[in-house]
Amino acid sequence: MRNLSSALLVIFLLFGLITTGSAETNKTRLFIVSSYHREYLWSQDTNKGVCAALLDFKFLDSQKEADEYTSNDFIEGARTVVKKAWMDTKRKNTKSEIANTVARIMQEIKEFKPDLILLGDDNASNFIGNQFIDSDIPVIFWGIDGLPLKYGLIDSLQHPGHNVTGIYQSGYLKECIEYLKKLVPSLKTFAILSDDSETGRANAKELEKLQHDKELPLYLVKTVITNSFSEWKAQALILQDKADAIFVANHNTLKDDQGRSVDQLEAGAWYLRHIKKPDCGHEKQFVQEGMLLVADDSGYKQGYEAVSMAHQILHEKKNPADIPVIAPTRGAIIVNRERAAMLGIDLTGKDFVELYIDKASALEKYPEG
Repeated sequence: MRNLSSALLVIFLLFGLITTGSAETNKTRLFIVSSYHREYLWSQDTNKGVCAALLDFKFLDSQKEADEYTSNDFIEGARTVVKKAWMDTKRKNTKSEIANTVARIMQEIKEFKPDLILLGDDNASNFIGNQFIDSDIPVIFWGIDGLPLKYGLIDSLQHPGHNVTGIYQSGYLKECIEYLKKLVPSLKTFAILSDDSETGRANAKELEKLQHDKELPLYLVKTVITNSFSEWKAQALILQDKADAIFVANHNTLKDDQGRSVDQLEAGAWYLRHIKKPDCGHEKQFVQEGMLLVADDSGYKQGYEAVSMAHQILHEKKNPADIPVIAPTRGAIIVNRERAAMLGIDLTGKDFVELYIDKASALEKYPEG
């Protein structure tokens, strides 16, 4: 009898190990790649959308799990394992740096064995996404600037045709200029000030097209695109004399004369102190930084809708080849009160403004200089 009990105990323990291993195997595995870095305000906004959707669609069970994922870039919940990798291509953007980053992340993905990959923004979509085109792993991108056909990942917006689908940014650039004019009716001209990044170039190109098609209420007088912080500052001072307003595109890939990456908020603080013209951007991060107005192309919505698509593929068993690529609806019209006060702009009766931000985070981080 003792031998039989021992045998049953061994069988019970083995069965427990088998079922435990099976439960681990059955957990959904999501691998997320961000093109950028943790401190980047856009990345923080998209992450909020990702976490909200992970909770809403039952990938995670609690806000505590979402917070752990945000802090550690990893969470293993009851049903889902989520891992995140950062490319940091705003600051490490040479060909060799990107090649090394892609090799590292590809090895991480190989070891993780994901059921689905989510790719945040252009560089992840292009450099990682193209490694998995027509593979057995579904891929969802978010945050591509303009039409995502440019990377060869899809056949069309309505019928992607492969294992890849996702979310793109339409920009709402026309709305940015329209609402800036509505805020300051006396404006007649504007200029573009941008870094020489994928995002910055895409925004400038779209605004120039809108200008060519005569769809803007202000006339575009000049475009400046550079990654030299010295030149960016010098040109900003010139633009101040040439234009009534400035569209401030991305300024995350600027480098100083020693080749050091310049923090977005450092550049923003200099700009806010020296440039005294109304300005706008296209994402919430820029009005948080201190720019006057944005028509928000919401990072939150980008991240949320991407995880919603993951739900459709993994839980509803839809084929990514048949899920249309979409651009979410516009976010809020947002105005920064501190910048308005600096420029002497009266906000009384501006009922079209949907959200106000009171402080300029660039000036708070860099109070001098």
